[in-house]
Amino acid sequence: MKKTLFVLTVIVGCGVLSLQSGCQQPAKEPAKPKIVEPQTLKPEPQTLKSEPKTELGNPKIEFEKTVHDFGEISPLTNHVCEFNFKNAGDCLLKITNVTKTCGCTPFTLAKKEYAPGETGTLKVRYHAGQTIGPTKKSLTVSSNDKKTPQVKITIKAKIAEKVSYNPRKINFVRKNGNVACPDITLTSTDNKPFSITQFRAKGGCITADFDPARQATTFVLKPKVNVEKLKNYLSGTIEIVLTHPDAQKIVIFFNSLPEYEINPSSITVLNAKPKQALTRELWILNNYEEEFEIESATSQKGLVKIMTQEKVGNRYQFKLEITPPEKRAGKRLFTDTIYVNIKGGRKLQIPCRGFYNMK
Repeated sequence: MKKTLFVLTVIVGCGVLSLQSGCQQPAKEPAKPKIVEPQTLKPEPQTLKSEPKTELGNPKIEFEKTVHDFGEISPLTNHVCEFNFKNAGDCLLKITNVTKTCGCTPFTLAKKEYAPGETGTLKVRYHAGQTIGPTKKSLTVSSNDKKTPQVKITIKAKIAEKVSYNPRKINFVRKNGNVACPDITLTSTDNKPFSITQFRAKGGCITADFDPARQATTFVLKPKVNVEKLKNYLSGTIEIVLTHPDAQKIVIFFNSLPEYEINPSSITVLNAKPKQALTRELWILNNYEEEFEIESATSQKGLVKIMTQEKVGNRYQFKLEITPPEKRAGKRLFTDTIYVNIKGGRKLQIPCRGFYNMK
């Protein structure tokens, strides 16, 4: 009996434990990280580079005139003219370039873009040359006008002397230490009197006496030449400034021979071979038939040797021996300078150069 009761108690106890175990919640496992599956993302809309906008409509440049005639003007004078224009189109006019020719140097344009109906002005300055007679210069205006992308602007004039002058050019000749210079005559062609206010020459080598208070329709100037200064300025201009209302300045070009002439003026050797000497001839003469004496003649680098020096009349003849040096790698050229000392202090330089034979 007791045994049976014990068995029943065990069975009941197990049943109770089993029921308690079934009623309890299972222990929670640690939360696993949530795996996000990769998604195909849609590309965000991109801002594309803006393409050049096509102009809607047509710009149109219209000039009131494309030719300006100054009429009769004096040499070496400055003038200004204007070319008015309008954008007669229905969209923005853009002026892209203005090209010019010699004589129409500066121009002025306030801006480069003009709205429909807007006007503008192209101002051009013109400097008259010294050549007498008709003259014509031009500019080209480029824009975004589809029908007429380029417009040619023309400037015309007739250059006329209001004060004539003679000689037009002076070629000086020096003999026996003196230089002969002709008189300069100035004459008003419209009979308007004028004065001379300035007389200037390059380096002050030429001067002339004048009275700036004197007015007349004709002047005769007697220029004086400084021989020593002229040696340093063999060519240049004489400028005579006037008070004539239509002729403010006269320009006369002058030229003179150098005191000494060298023939040839430089020595060139072709197809030279290292250490193989060759000969050349050199002449030096006085352009004004003046006696002179050569004290010495030397070579800067020693590549040129003076073999003989002989005076023939008013000239000197030299026979030279040129010995090219050893050729340096990558060098085709060799150079030297001949110095000739004239008694009295003058020093002449004659360049010498040679090119090696490439074979």
